[in-house]
Amino acid sequence: MGSPWGAIQKQSGGQAQGYNLSPHTLSDLIGSIYDCALDPSQWERTLAQIMPAMCGESIILSLNDLRRDRLLIDKSLGWGQFGVEERQKHIPEIHARLNEWFAKGLSLDAPFIASRELSPSYLEDSAYVQHCLKPLGIVDVMHLFLMYTPSHFSEIVVSRHQRHGIVTEREIEIGILLLPHLRRAVTISNVLDACAIERARIEAAFDALRCGVVLTDSDGRILHANRSAERMLQVGAAVQGTGGILTAKAPSAARELGKAIRLAARNETMLGKTGLAIRLAGPEGAPVFAHVLPMNGSDLRAQLRPEAVAAIFIGPSITATFDLTPAETKEYLRGRFGLTRAEAEVAWEILKGDGRNAAAARLGIAATTVRAHLTSIFEKTGVRRQAELVRLLT
Repeated sequence: MGSPWGAIQKQSGGQAQGYNLSPHTLSDLIGSIYDCALDPSQWERTLAQIMPAMCGESIILSLNDLRRDRLLIDKSLGWGQFGVEERQKHIPEIHARLNEWFAKGLSLDAPFIASRELSPSYLEDSAYVQHCLKPLGIVDVMHLFLMYTPSHFSEIVVSRHQRHGIVTEREIEIGILLLPHLRRAVTISNVLDACAIERARIEAAFDALRCGVVLTDSDGRILHANRSAERMLQVGAAVQGTGGILTAKAPSAARELGKAIRLAARNETMLGKTGLAIRLAGPEGAPVFAHVLPMNGSDLRAQLRPEAVAAIFIGPSITATFDLTPAETKEYLRGRFGLTRAEAEVAWEILKGDGRNAAAARLGIAATTVRAHLTSIFEKTGVRRQAELVRLLT
């Protein structure tokens, strides 16, 4: 497997306008991001590391609970009192442009970059640009989307000062590299309701969670399972503890879970999307997912349980997507990706994970019709395979 550092190093020669993003620095940065999953008070320090890596002048991290209209995470650096107050006045304009972007049905892995998406004439007439960004010397803004569901929205916003110029391919490359790690940290932080865990009472804190939490060593051996995870292991419908080794009942999920644990043990910077939203459940019942958090990449995580290399969070609503009814989810898929009603029905059935023929049988249509709908769904969502579609939708 190639190093994630290779592409950046090739583009920038290891330098970023005076900021040296070496492999060691990158590794420390990713480790800091994962620390934030268990201790959200670390976000200020971590954002202070991300900002210069992206040659940013200011940075914002937010996690919004849309249903309860509350901010679970709201961190910013570099804006100053004027910037914070002035930006707040222009939130409707910012949201309008982002809603237009989301309406295109693009992958959440694609960043929104103002200089590339907005015309010069729009920028010249924009109240947000003229009254907020321009006085601060900001010439470009990049949004990285961590979570976007009907109930939760999370993003990182990096602003570029005129002395650095507009966003370049280098910053895009770094943003895409950090994205799955940021997404994993924010997702798990959401599971924990963004509350810091006392280091000396990690097991008690995990036991209080409704989702299952399992700590494992590098071989997947179970070191600790909270009460919810113990019940899951006893039932054995999604995860099992065969011979004391954590595994998933579904073969494909078991392979990904094992791979994620091994990567977490060797090098957390290589984890990427592996181990993020592993679908564990079969066609019966509510979907169940697992997220793997590396545990030995920093002192903060390692001292919680020194022999643990991974914490696996297991539950049906880790990303807060499946608290919707089937009708609400189908309507969301239609609006999010521009699917027809029939395509949304097929996508929902495929999401259950038991294949095209089963989906065709439940819908009362031919398997060839399901394949035709899937071809259109692939085109609209930008994926090429059914497994990628399931991952995108989850």
